[in-house]
Amino acid sequence: MPYINVKVAGQLTKEQKQEIASRITTVMQEVAGKPPEATYIVIDEVSRENWAKKGQLLADM
Repeated sequence: MPYINVKVAGQLTKEQKQEIASRITTVMQEVAGKPPEATYIVIDEVSRENWAKKGQLLADM
């Protein structure tokens, strides 16, 4: 049972999340032979104020 956690800075639309879930599920099926009903995907939308790169918050970039 694959469990895939996707973290993104900021928010995605429902349509974007659906497309991401669909494509990841397809890749897992094609590459790893995992059935779609066994693949779990969680998308975490992290506020840009809570994510930093090079010591600087993304909200300030």
